[in-house]
Amino acid sequence: MPDPSSPETNANLVQRLLADWPDLSGELLTEGLGAYAPAGVSDDHYDELRPAIAGTGYAVLTALAAGQVPSHDEIRGFVGPVARQHAEERLPLPVLMTAIHASAQVLLAHAAATARPDETSELVAVGSRLLQVLTSINLVVVDAYLADSPLDSEREARRELCDALVHGRPAAGLAARADTVVADRYLVVTVLLDVDPEVAPPNMVLHRRKRVLQNALDELTTDITPARFDGVEGVALIAGTVAESDAASPRCAELAAGLTEEFGVGVYLAFLEDVPVGEIPKAAVDAAELGRLAKGLNRGPGAYRIDQLLLEFQVTRPSPARDRLAERVEPLFDQPHLLEALHSHLQFGADRKSAAAQVHVHPNTYTYRLRRIHELTGLDPTKPRESRMLAAALMVAGKWDGLASDARL
Repeated sequence: MPDPSSPETNANLVQRLLADWPDLSGELLTEGLGAYAPAGVSDDHYDELRPAIAGTGYAVLTALAAGQVPSHDEIRGFVGPVARQHAEERLPLPVLMTAIHASAQVLLAHAAATARPDETSELVAVGSRLLQVLTSINLVVVDAYLADSPLDSEREARRELCDALVHGRPAAGLAARADTVVADRYLVVTVLLDVDPEVAPPNMVLHRRKRVLQNALDELTTDITPARFDGVEGVALIAGTVAESDAASPRCAELAAGLTEEFGVGVYLAFLEDVPVGEIPKAAVDAAELGRLAKGLNRGPGAYRIDQLLLEFQVTRPSPARDRLAERVEPLFDQPHLLEALHSHLQFGADRKSAAAQVHVHPNTYTYRLRRIHELTGLDPTKPRESRMLAAALMVAGKWDGLASDARL
């Protein structure tokens, strides 16, 4: 009769667990972090952890199949990066520990269901070894949460350096803390997420966004990048080859697309190139306004430079003329059917039939609405110059919702 505690016998049970592991690893995530995540965290928030969980579990089961238990150092190599990520995102430690133990229970329950009647001893042995692994995981996680991360200190130094440069304060000492020097010129990039400002996401989501953005900036350039980001809006100051070459536009476009995919919401980047240090405060303000303008005009997530929105940017600059222009369209604000007709006209121009179809009215009704717009504003939408003034007035007044990206300005 074979020795039930031998590695060869244990391998039979564990090999079946290994065969089930691709599906089982997803169940562990769902019943663990997926079940205990704080309110407001989406189901796909932990998707990026799936490869790490799958790889860790496979390595552990492979060791168990050989009758071994991974060493504490090996467990730390598997679990440490994931634990540090959770610590950076401020996932509460009790939540993580509860989730880990819930996942372990799923694995043990599956092992019990998988074991044959004659494998009771093997099941006990596997359970004992899994508990040893769980002990090491617990210790690694607690260490990660208690550690004073040098990475956190470094990123805080970058945030402080960014604040100093954006507000025009002396920055040489802060640059030394951030292990860099103040460059002569920067690519100034602002970040704006297309989210409801009235809905505050969980802190954990905000911390994850901060981590993802910083990692993306680290991949964008080998230079230290001063940046600040609250999870919704931010600014980054990029030096080096990206800032000094024609690579800025395509790299920013790639960055915007990647962040939109990672965050699951639209990301608007606006950037000004080759900005001297002394002009960073104004450039940061202009870039932020450019991003808000692109978002308000419904141009879609992406990266924007000022050349793409020259007219729109200029007509929204503060001035007495801008305020007077906005007043011209105020009579339309409480008549949405007229605003809708004007938006359609700006999109389709002289194509009256298509414009009327866009707002679901007869062409004669549409023409009447244009006349009413003329009566109320003193500007005739059918005249090119006055149509352009109406479009500019809508932008100035912030009534650009629904304006097409190819509106005839």
